[in-house]
Amino acid sequence: AMKSATRHLVSEEEGLIRLLTPPFEHTPHDPGYIKGYVPGVRENGGQYTHAALWVVAAAAKLGWRDRAARWLDLLNPVCHTATAEDVARYGAEPYVIAADVYGKEPHVGRAGWTWYTGSAGWMVRVALESILGLELSAGRELRVNPRIPDTWSGFEVEWTAPDESRWRIVVRNPGGCAEAVVAATLDGNSLPIEGGVCRAPFPTTPGPRSLEITLGRGDDA
Repeated sequence: AMKSATRHLVSEEEGLIRLLTPPFEHTPHDPGYIKGYVPGVRENGGQYTHAALWVVAAAAKLGWRDRAARWLDLLNPVCHTATAEDVARYGAEPYVIAADVYGKEPHVGRAGWTWYTGSAGWMVRVALESILGLELSAGRELRVNPRIPDTWSGFEVEWTAPDESRWRIVVRNPGGCAEAVVAATLDGNSLPIEGGVCRAPFPTTPGPRSLEITLGRGDDA
């Protein structure tokens, strides 16, 4: 399914991930309200950003780390407004997620609705959980399994846990290979690594926390 999506729906050249293709236009049967949209707009062959973000999440889960990061950039409005030409094409704010992006000429790449989409929340989840690999587990621990490209040197996150404690999370990729977590410490104490994944339990005492993660080859985990 993902190979098919990559071939038919993801267009890095055009900068979007379509919901379906081709759009319903000259069909002998009526598929319903979806055909009420102009071909290439919203669900009818455009990018529906909710679903596009799920494609990114699936790519990350499959270990397609480079693709997942590139595809997330396809959905980032900042990446669509770098030049005056880009701004004219995109036609929307550079700081707001668009619910949809048109997928047929002459309007390929033009943003649809902004300020009115649940995909903004999914953008945050996919970036934090699928790419950076920071996930709450059972409300008792932080599961850390970054899926970043090897070209990233790492990243830092300031995070507030459910108990209101402030965590400073530093992830390093010193060897240029980000396949798995190979070492981790919480407040200077080593944490066990299982299958290239770190699980950081929430301490019982209050106060700020420092979580340091080192990435490396999967066979070193």
